[in-house]
Amino acid sequence: MTTIHKPGRLVTYRDREWMVLPSDNPDILLLKPLGGAEAEITGVYLPLHILPGEEISEAQFPLPSASDLGAYETAKLLFDAARLSFRNASGPFRCMGKLSFRPRAYQMVPLTMALKQDIVRLLIADDVGIGKTVEALVILKELLERGDITRFAVICPPHLCDQWQQELRDKLDIAAEIIRSSTAAALDRKLTDDRSVFYSMPYQVISIDYIKADKRRGIFLSDCPEFVIVDEVHTCALPAGATSKSQQQRHALLYDLAERAPRHLVLLTATPHSGKDLEFISLLGLLNPGFRMYDFAAITQTQRRQIARHFIQRKREQIRRWMREETPFPARESKEIGYTLMPTYREFYDRVLRFARGISQTGTRRNTARVRYWAALALLRGVMSSPAAGAEMLHNRQRKLLDAEELQDFQQQPNPVFDTLEMGGDDSPLDLIETTDLNQDEQAELAALSATIQTLSGVEQDAKAAVAVKLVAQWLTEGYQPIIFCKYIATAKYLGELLKQECESSAFAPECQSSALARDTRKQSFRTPVDIQVITSELADEQRKEQIEAMGRSDRRVLVATDCLSEGINLQDHFTAVLHYDLPWNPNRIEQRDGRVDRFGQTAPTVKSYLLWGEDNPIDTIVLQILIKKVRDIQRATGVSIPLGEDRQSIMDEVLQEVLLKDQSRGQQMQLFAETQISNELETARQKAENLRSIFAHEAIKPDMIEQDLREVDEAIGDVATVEHFVVNAVQHLSATIQECESSAFASALSRAKAELSHSDAHSDVRAKAELSHSGYKLFPQNLPPHLRAHFDGQQQVFISFESPTPKGYRYIGRNHQFVEQLCQFLLAIAFEGHPDYHRLARVAEIQTDAVSVKTVLIMFRVRNVIKEAASAREVIAEEMYLWGYAGSGANARTLDYQEAKRLLLEARSLTNLSPERQQADLERELEQFKTLEPTFLKLAEQRAEHLVEAHGRFKELVGGRRYEKAVPVLPPDVLGVYILTPKPKLL
Repeated sequence: MTTIHKPGRLVTYRDREWMVLPSDNPDILLLKPLGGAEAEITGVYLPLHILPGEEISEAQFPLPSASDLGAYETAKLLFDAARLSFRNASGPFRCMGKLSFRPRAYQMVPLTMALKQDIVRLLIADDVGIGKTVEALVILKELLERGDITRFAVICPPHLCDQWQQELRDKLDIAAEIIRSSTAAALDRKLTDDRSVFYSMPYQVISIDYIKADKRRGIFLSDCPEFVIVDEVHTCALPAGATSKSQQQRHALLYDLAERAPRHLVLLTATPHSGKDLEFISLLGLLNPGFRMYDFAAITQTQRRQIARHFIQRKREQIRRWMREETPFPARESKEIGYTLMPTYREFYDRVLRFARGISQTGTRRNTARVRYWAALALLRGVMSSPAAGAEMLHNRQRKLLDAEELQDFQQQPNPVFDTLEMGGDDSPLDLIETTDLNQDEQAELAALSATIQTLSGVEQDAKAAVAVKLVAQWLTEGYQPIIFCKYIATAKYLGELLKQECESSAFAPECQSSALARDTRKQSFRTPVDIQVITSELADEQRKEQIEAMGRSDRRVLVATDCLSEGINLQDHFTAVLHYDLPWNPNRIEQRDGRVDRFGQTAPTVKSYLLWGEDNPIDTIVLQILIKKVRDIQRATGVSIPLGEDRQSIMDEVLQEVLLKDQSRGQQMQLFAETQISNELETARQKAENLRSIFAHEAIKPDMIEQDLREVDEAIGDVATVEHFVVNAVQHLSATIQECESSAFASALSRAKAELSHSDAHSDVRAKAELSHSGYKLFPQNLPPHLRAHFDGQQQVFISFESPTPKGYRYIGRNHQFVEQLCQFLLAIAFEGHPDYHRLARVAEIQTDAVSVKTVLIMFRVRNVIKEAASAREVIAEEMYLWGYAGSGANARTLDYQEAKRLLLEARSLTNLSPERQQADLERELEQFKTLEPTFLKLAEQRAEHLVEAHGRFKELVGGRRYEKAVPVLPPDVLGVYILTPKPKLL
């Protein structure tokens, strides 16, 4: 007859102790080595014959004995090693023990929303840089740990695939496969049957552009995993009358995905509402088809509450101190920097403007007025971007005349010169010039302009470039690492080459020098090596990633990029300033660019965001004064990002056409009209955005309920301070050297902030000081055991930090880092089995101390609870460490609760060395005494199980109608240590 081994019990198998884990298959016994890692979990197929000597038998964890005597100070290491080794943490949040990071309290709110739903449908729309990726990963890991899902897919733009794969690996220790055009063939070769890669790969990161095509969409929808995250979902919205085939395909894919069999769907975007209600509703309809019928102009309170169950949107100020937990976001210094064209460039621009007006006002045998206007506008924008972009557009090209039907379709599109938040828009709009039906005189003037612009390159002729070079040099001197965003590929390459030339020559046009000091500062900045790189959409996603990672190893770096890097990419680790070289015509693009560096994880206390604009450039003046400044003023005053509505582009289109290409006096009137119209629209947008955020900020969720559970999880499995204390003391116990050192990153950042930003608010300075107080460490790993030393690749010294965000130059060591995991296992092995080269951790010790007035005994034990779901047969093991004790004897005896026992464990100090013989004799007496207290001890274990039930009850109240769970303790608990504290003898 086969013995049934219940989950949580200890067994002996192959001369080793194991813990029985829950198994879905009754023929497979899942075992985890006691004190071992998740990777060591083993399955035993019970129907097979078990060889003699390999029988599986019940085991009991051995009580401490005299052979386990050791130094009392090492008991703290044993306690921390045990709880840091837990992966199945007690408490209602099952994923917490398996995360490589500690989520902030506000990042748990989307999880509580998700757990209220049987089928998760959630749209997370927090501000740029708050941590939507982390929030989605927490939901994903929780559902995996609960057994609700076994497979998942992340759908994202192609340029974000590598970043998502890295996030999954770093934060969840999950190796996901990237599925896109460049990897599809290699993945297909790994398949062992004729099922698709979407069926065979459990963890997927998929390019949306790869699966949106009809030939792949059907296969994906058929084999799609049960949990899907969609990043940058605003690119999948479907406005009424959409003409973008790409956007239609993306939305059609998600529409079909949402309509298929019940599937968990988490959508992420920082810009859910572009100002167009129809686009927003098309996204909400993915969460619930009924939302497609809602009219936001007359939405009811009931409808708002229904949407709020699935939608959350919070601005940075709402979560900066949420639940009294400080979240360190950098202060942002924003500024507009004006420049005036050089005389020669001004003269050239006037010629281009006359040409643009001419081609926009004259007609040919065909009605091409709209296309001609677009071409004129594109030409003006290109010339003001850079001589290189202007030359590319002016160059005489083969004309591509459209037939009547093609021309009609082309002219029905929105103005292609205006910015959108779609990616990949860094090519010059050459097709506009090529498809414009120019006459012979116009073509001749185009050629003459093309010849002239070739002479206007360089800082001597290009004032915009000269100002940018000077500003970059200043930032480098101040310790900033800038990104320069350009509109066009040609401009990015041009500016990158200019900066490299400056590094080599240090020559600077006298017209642009404000002082000898400025000249000397710039020369000094470019005299030391600066890594200058240009990244545009011409590079593949993998090449962009490799180039950015390589730049991160340089001490001084400047990245010149187009908007292919302005959305979704995390650049806060390597860059601290943004220069908008080309003025975007969409304010949301500025926010997206700034969000690459101004986000959670940025260790600099201050980031810079400067915007260049031409003071004598009428286009820049209109865009800056009418649109961007008004949006920025509202954002600074309210903290609300403003989505612009349907009329913004048409108003700007009309005023640009009047001001630039028609009568000047009429243009001034139109500019005043546009300013009034856009001001009214912005006010409407502000009110709508504030209303949306007030509805969906979820401030009604009770912070104290989340806080209590997080606090208990921290205590059960160890927080950041526990990891730091343990690693520092553990490596010293193993004879390695570790030195505390002030983080130079924080020190330089604070010094720079004080030197530059004396006007900065007090909050920023306080935060910078707080960050400075966090210290890193210099570890010398030579004396560590080989398997621990191997984590540091043979380095003689390593800078490590336990803080996240991690300062530059330091390696992050978190709770689930493999080094910490193996360090815990090694110290536990020393405690229970001994080691010839290292002192044993004390399972037993006795000290004489002034921390107690009567003899006190501390018991350190490990509790395992089996959590059962009432509605299913599923079981989960939850572990926790606990401390208990008793003081005095007879009528004066009393028990110690956890907090008092922990205080004594951490703070009691030995006053004198007691002989091993005395410690052994006292231990034997206390073990006999402990047997008489065993019923009380077992009752305590049952109380811990009841407490776990209470936590789940509190959690059930928080998340609503989830399945009720009960916890059953595995008795007896494992006694890891017994420690005797005797008071200092009284003087006679």
